[in-house]
Amino acid sequence: MANRRILIVEDEQVLRRILVDALEDAGYDVIAAADGEQGLRYAEEHRIDLVVADIMMPRMDGFEMVRRIRTYHPDTLFMFLSARSSAEDVVEGFRSGGHDYMRKPFAMSELLVRIEALLTRLATTEEQTTEYNIASFCFDSICSTLRRGDVVIRLSSREASVLRLLAANIGRVVSSRTILLDLWGDDSYYNLRSLNVFVSKLRNHLSADASVEIISVRGVGYKLITK
Repeated sequence: MANRRILIVEDEQVLRRILVDALEDAGYDVIAAADGEQGLRYAEEHRIDLVVADIMMPRMDGFEMVRRIRTYHPDTLFMFLSARSSAEDVVEGFRSGGHDYMRKPFAMSELLVRIEALLTRLATTEEQTTEYNIASFCFDSICSTLRRGDVVIRLSSREASVLRLLAANIGRVVSSRTILLDLWGDDSYYNLRSLNVFVSKLRNHLSADASVEIISVRGVGYKLITK
């Protein structure tokens, strides 16, 4: 775990210093930000495996920061630390893209165990398949490329993320809600329209092989099939 990088976003200076010291002592590479805007900037500038964030912060709250980071780093893990403990806050934390939620005050030993569990989950995900054969196409989800013979199509990060979910479940329906919550962290109508646009782009990329099709299942989601 020594090479895992954690971004701490906490506006309370003393707690931020305690978290940094504890995580560095545990062997993690740690970056610290004092507000949501700074956290967003650091996430854009560095490869981050896990973000540990407060919710109530100046300039940008934790929910909004996580939503924005997820748009270009969908595989990053997120944990909220907050004194806000209502059921509505916890639900909002997960809806915005969080993978865990701890209420303040908390025991540092429990925090470290939960972080280890999340990063173990990340390691398991990384060991999964990253290349998919889709009829005559070879899709590399890490490089975001779709290859057919000598022709290589470079996909956007979002296109690659959507295709990865469909390719990992080829022949099975993947609900739009599952895709939206996994990649956008929000199943709003606006994001659904965006998903439809990305699916249309993928259909255009895959149209070179008539045996490949992304089927719309009305009111449910999409299914990638090869004939």
